[in-house]
Amino acid sequence: MTLRENRRSGVLLHPTSFPGPYGIGELGEHARTTLDWIASAGFRLWQVLPLGPTSYGDSPYACLSAFAGNPMLISMDRLVEDDLLAKEDLVELKEFSNDIVDFGGVIPLKRQLLEKAFAVWSGNSDPASRKGFESFCAEKAIWLDDYALFMALKYKHEQRPWNEWSPEFRDRDPNALELIRSELADSIEREKWIQYIFFDQWCDIRLYAESLGIQVFGDMPIFVAFDSAEVWAERELFHLDDEGNPLVVAGVPPDYFSETGQRWGNPLYNWAEHKKQKFAWWISRIRAALDLVDMIRIDHFRGFHACWEIPAEEKTAINGQWVESPGYELFEQVRSELGELPLIAEDLGVITEDVDKLRESFGLPGMRVLQFAFSDDASNAFLPHNYSNNTIVYTGTHDNNTTEGWWEEEIDEATRETVYQYAGQPQKAPHEVLMRLAIGSVADTAIIPLQDILGLGSVAKMNKPSIESGNWTWRVRLDQLYPDHAEYLRDLNKIYGRLKEKKP
Repeated sequence: MTLRENRRSGVLLHPTSFPGPYGIGELGEHARTTLDWIASAGFRLWQVLPLGPTSYGDSPYACLSAFAGNPMLISMDRLVEDDLLAKEDLVELKEFSNDIVDFGGVIPLKRQLLEKAFAVWSGNSDPASRKGFESFCAEKAIWLDDYALFMALKYKHEQRPWNEWSPEFRDRDPNALELIRSELADSIEREKWIQYIFFDQWCDIRLYAESLGIQVFGDMPIFVAFDSAEVWAERELFHLDDEGNPLVVAGVPPDYFSETGQRWGNPLYNWAEHKKQKFAWWISRIRAALDLVDMIRIDHFRGFHACWEIPAEEKTAINGQWVESPGYELFEQVRSELGELPLIAEDLGVITEDVDKLRESFGLPGMRVLQFAFSDDASNAFLPHNYSNNTIVYTGTHDNNTTEGWWEEEIDEATRETVYQYAGQPQKAPHEVLMRLAIGSVADTAIIPLQDILGLGSVAKMNKPSIESGNWTWRVRLDQLYPDHAEYLRDLNKIYGRLKEKKP
């Protein structure tokens, strides 16, 4: 395979950011229109954040399940087309902003509509639809049964975390669960049906992307949320006390993003139990992820060598310690079970030589972020002349400010001059400079957040780490995706060998 065939570029755009009239991005016609534009601009990858159902804080990195899909992405128009909702049902959704996601308003309203659609389907489903649903339930039973029961119980307990449930449900008493499955049978089936609809719509969008020559680049958090179906159902895999409370939690020490580090609060793995089970849970998780996407970025890869372990009672991440993880054993088992996989290591932050060796041992590409490139001398690993081919370069990630916001708010005049001197493009806007550096680099893959492609300021940034609310809200509008810009981007991708032209 030649270098040209390896070279590709992509757009980082989470589905909640798709344009559309219903308060949040969905897997419908506006998603297809956006993917049309991405393909016309010469991009061959579409990177998304984790696709799971979000909870408090709305973060896709703290989901109610590591396997389930986010019901808020379900296309309402598709449900109307399937005669499960009426157009009049969507009137209230149209009152929300098209520029940002109001999670607090959108989630309960869409939830009501999904419950209404399920009631219609349940009372009048045709045999083919019922058969498809039953096949889906059988295929996904390894995670779906626990997830559906977890969600039904969560609504029964007014959505409180599972460690605050009645003890018999918190501790999964077999007799209590047998009785409650019967009592909540309709609610359990509803949760399974909502997942059936999500997976059906996601499959359609993925196939559409494939028809455009676009692969889907997914994202897998190393940790799972405490309040999740997996932690509730498999407590032995995590460090929890007798009542289910975390003994230690995950995070990272102080770094570029935060002076006190980041206390994520995720429970840490009981690696001894994972090894005892031959990492079966991880193998199931990766296999399930590859049913949704073509390649996976593993967030916080350095945690597979060592995790920052914070006592659960600590309020910040300062007083933590590094505790080793069995990364080599895990990835050897994954490779033995699943073969060579399209995994990418998020190797940002405090990275040691041992972490690099782990990544290199399995041939996994690492990441470089251009916003980190100009705070040191010419040896800075984030400068393009220091890249290897087996690298993915970003102008910035979802945790960064937009490039225009970074330029205006986070660097001084001397750094700006350094950027222009390095790039040799003082006449260009900052987002164009970094985008050209990324696409023109030797890195096999270049990923540009859509906010940087559009040259948007800090108002469009996706996430500010360590802030619990107000993140993940940005949305693009269709009138921002105009054909002339796509043509310019297509030429840029062609100039630097990232456009795969179809042969006549």
